Amino acid sequence: MHITGIYAALATLLVLVLALRTSIGRHGKNIYTGDGGDADMFLRIRAHANAIENLPLALLLLGLLEWNQTAPPWLHACGCILLAGRVLHALGMSIPSFSRIGRVTGTTLTWGIMAAMAILILWQWLAFTSIR
Repeated sequence: MHITGIYAALATLLVLVLALRTSIGRHGKNIYTGDGGDADMFLRIRAHANAIENLPLALLLLGLLEWNQTAPPWLHACGCILLAGRVLHALGMSIPSFSRIGRVTGTTLTWGIMAAMAILILWQWLAFTSIR
């Protein structure tokens, strides 16, 4: 699973950047649990948590597609769209003037590619079972 590994590594780096932003915010604001009622801290926590909530399942789907021997260009397209969605969402959570477009576009790309990968896996399964 060489292709999935690339996107898992890049996603991990994104998650680490978001975790670091959260930790720096906590230290700078002396908030060690929760968000302390601080709006910026809340957004940092949610940006990190949202990546953690979406990336594992998306990467699992990508890995299953690779396991099913999906053509590499399709895998790279799925991986790039997924990461673009996650980066746009994180930026939308981090830059107030980019909030709406970043969050909406990032979520749309993420959920859209997850749905497409799930449907493709089901289609591959149906194609495989109809051959037998």
